[in-house]
Amino acid sequence: MSTKTKIVQVDERGRRIGETHPRAKLTDHEIDLIRELAEDGMTYQEIAAKFDLQDTAGRGRKYIGKIVRCERRAHIAAKAKRIAA
Repeated sequence: MSTKTKIVQVDERGRRIGETHPRAKLTDHEIDLIRELAEDGMTYQEIAAKFDLQDTAGRGRKYIGKIVRCERRAHIAAKAKRIAA
């Protein structure tokens, strides 16, 4: 019997981060793209619509703002860890 494993990113405390976190909604590539679009002048509302993150309460716009200001998804991987898939 072989056990499948996968490699995940973890911070200095060993917690999963980035797109390998179980509740991640966006990939690391999408996070980079969001920050680039904001740098190029696109509004948070426009970016939220582009990534289908908008809702009537404006939470998508706020989420994009937190990503752009590096309040969300700002951890840097300290190492990689192998986990059972």
